[in-house]
Amino acid sequence: MITRQLSFSALIFLFIYTIQESFVNQVRLPGGGFSIFLIFALVWSALSTPEVGAVTGFSAGFLIDLSPSSSGPVGQWTLILILTCFGIAFLGFGDDKSRGNPITIVFLVVAGVFLAEVSFLITGVLLGVNLGSFTQILIILFGMSIWTLLITPFTLPIFSRLHAFTFDTG
Repeated sequence: MITRQLSFSALIFLFIYTIQESFVNQVRLPGGGFSIFLIFALVWSALSTPEVGAVTGFSAGFLIDLSPSSSGPVGQWTLILILTCFGIAFLGFGDDKSRGNPITIVFLVVAGVFLAEVSFLITGVLLGVNLGSFTQILIILFGMSIWTLLITPFTLPIFSRLHAFTFDTG
């Protein structure tokens, strides 16, 4: 049972990561665009237990750290996403009303993306990463949040079905 879940999860993660790297990263959108892989990882965490959320954060962070378009030291995204995905899973796990309500999941994902980006900025300053101007940072934070808010309702049904296919037995 666990082998089936891990195998399907790994294949789905690699597929979404490939879409992110080969297509989404190539599209230039105003305000910084969006990360379909980050949205996927947070939706997957919101639908899972906190333990699965932490593993999801580790896997997603590790893949983002390996991305050629990722700036910052290796391990920075892994640490941030372990904490963010665990937090999202913890908030979504305790209340069945939040799991059944797509608006709550969209809100959790948008808040998670915003907090992950702010955490990346804060840890980047601590690690000496060159970030850019203050206005550019604000535009990117606002733009990514708006794009995530626009994209998540369309991707949520797909990601929910993939999660159900992987973890629900039937």
